Amino acid sequence: MMKLAVFTKNRTNPAYEAARIGADRTANRFGAAITHYVPDIPDDVDQQIALIDRAIAARPDAAVFVPAHETKVNDAILRFGAAGVPLFNFITRTTAGDRKCFVGSDDRALAIAITRYLCRRLSGRGDIVILEGTAASATSRERLEGFRAALADYPEIRVRASLPGEYQRHVAREVFGAAGEAVRGIDAVLCANDVMALGVLDTFGANDPRPLVVGVNAIPEAIKAIADGQMLATANFDAMSMCSLATEAAIRHLRGETVPREIALPVTVVDAANCAAWNLPFDARKTPDWDHVTERAKA
Repeated sequence: MMKLAVFTKNRTNPAYEAARIGADRTANRFGAAITHYVPDIPDDVDQQIALIDRAIAARPDAAVFVPAHETKVNDAILRFGAAGVPLFNFITRTTAGDRKCFVGSDDRALAIAITRYLCRRLSGRGDIVILEGTAASATSRERLEGFRAALADYPEIRVRASLPGEYQRHVAREVFGAAGEAVRGIDAVLCANDVMALGVLDTFGANDPRPLVVGVNAIPEAIKAIADGQMLATANFDAMSMCSLATEAAIRHLRGETVPREIALPVTVVDAANCAAWNLPFDARKTPDWDHVTERAKA
């Protein structure tokens, strides 16, 4: 039986819960065994380095991996190659080691799409606040670049503040709730993930007027908030499918098949008009068909 080591960054972000579900589902389909390696402290570099060493000692056949930091785990990543463990990467690109396949989405394009959607709903004018993700995260940096690139086309939309939400619900809730005049009377909040969008919504009472709120990830709780009219929209950053495909790439590679070096999932904005297809718990959502996705990757 093939043994795979699957690395995610935390147990607090539902996107990584979804990633683990995707890995398990694919491994079960192929009869492979998975061990999950997750830091106890969210996104902790030192813990992920220790987990890499623990995984290598267990002699897995392959590693499916998202780095806790773009560069600070690089020396540990190189140890996969030295141990003969092929590396399959998802969500955030590794910057060291011999990566066999990367599966992800274009974060900048996702951010541009959701920002343009919001700006159109605002008729091109208004005051907004941005909730940024973790400063060390490549996804956060690229989404922030996408937000700014799209906003450049809407000069009558003013960014009142850009707040550090750390991709965590409780942090977003605290910083937004403490922002005072910077957020009073704003028209919208542009969040780099859904968890932070939900944290913003937590600050409002049931009958309080609230700004339009958008996020990224399409997690089930955000989809429910969209269906209930509390949240405007999200962009589908499908961590479950990414990890499922990275796991399948690892298995197919181990079976001697050729796998793509890159697989990019398409950008989709999810709002009240189309959210029914996403309004399911993670374990009820479908994962993508390998042949369909890889044919598109070749195109």
